[in-house]
Amino acid sequence: MTVMSTDETPHCCAPTRPDAHPEPAPRRVAAGPGRPRFGGLVALPGGTFRMGTDDPDGFPDDGEGPVREVTVAPYRISATTVTNAQFAAFVRETGFRTDAERYGWSFVFHLLVPPALRRSGTPVAGPAPWWLGIAGASWQAPEGPGSDVSQRSNHPVVHVSYDDAVAYCEWAGVRLPTEAEWEYAARGGLDQARFPWGEELTPRGQHRCNVWQGTFPTHNTEADGYLGTAPVKSFRPNAFGLYNVSGNVWEWCADRFTADRTTLPDHDPIGPAEGATRVIKGGSYLCHDSYCNRYRVGARSNNTPDSSTGNMGFRVAAGPA
Repeated sequence: MTVMSTDETPHCCAPTRPDAHPEPAPRRVAAGPGRPRFGGLVALPGGTFRMGTDDPDGFPDDGEGPVREVTVAPYRISATTVTNAQFAAFVRETGFRTDAERYGWSFVFHLLVPPALRRSGTPVAGPAPWWLGIAGASWQAPEGPGSDVSQRSNHPVVHVSYDDAVAYCEWAGVRLPTEAEWEYAARGGLDQARFPWGEELTPRGQHRCNVWQGTFPTHNTEADGYLGTAPVKSFRPNAFGLYNVSGNVWEWCADRFTADRTTLPDHDPIGPAEGATRVIKGGSYLCHDSYCNRYRVGARSNNTPDSSTGNMGFRVAAGPA
C-alpha cells in the first residue's frame, strides 16, 4: 500500500487515493430490464437562488464564493443518500466490484478501526494522520476485516468512489446531481443560511446533523448520538424533505472541481469541461466547527474519481417526472 500525503490545508475531508488505477476505468453497468425503480425522489420546481458563500469563517481557496445567482431547471433528487441495502441490490444483480475492493484497501478513520487493525494500518503522511489505509476495508466491511453492514442496512453506503457512484446510477436509471442542484436542494428554500435549517448549528440546543462533538480527532462525545455514520433518515429533514445534507457523509456531485466558478454559466452549470477531481458536498461525521466546518451548505471540497473513504457516499437525481 502506498503512503500518500494530503495538501497543506488540514481538514476532515477524504484523502486522495495515490495508486494507479488497477484496470481500465471508468466501468459501465448496463441497466437491465429487471432492475428496480429507484424510489424516494423528491420533485423540485427549480428556480433562481443565491449559490455559494462569502462566509468569513469559510475557506475561500475552496472556491466557496463569490455568492452569485444561479438558476436550475426542475428536477428530482433523492431524499436520502443511497443506503447499504440499495447498493447491495445493485451488487447482487450485477456482480459489481467497487474501486476499494479492486484496490484491496480503503481509508478508515482511526477511532473506528479495531485496535488490532490500527497497528497494521498505513497512516496518511502529512497533516491528516487520523486516516489509516486498511486492507480489506470496503462498502461491505467499512472498518476492515471483521466488520460488516448487516446491522446498517439503512446507513449510507460508504467506501464508494465517484466511478462507483456513476455505475450505480446507470444501473438504477438515475444520475448524480450537479453541484448547483445539490446546493439548491440542500438549502431547502432558505436564502444564504449557513445550514439547511438556519443559522445556528444547534437551535434551542437540538442537534440537527451528525458532526464531530468534542475534541477532534481524539475524543468524540457522541452528543448527537453517533461516532460514525447515522441512519439516512436521522434528524429532521429540511423544508424540501431532504435528510442529512449536512454532516454524516460527503456526497459526490457530477461536476469537475474548479475553485474559479465565476467563469461558469449561471443557468444549470455543470462544472468545467476538464479537471482531475470531482466536487463533494455536505461535510461528514468528522467535521468540527473548530477545525473543518465544511458542513455549511455553501462549503465544498473535492477528490479524485477513484478515491474512497469511510465518510464518502452519494445521493441521486433525475430529470422532472
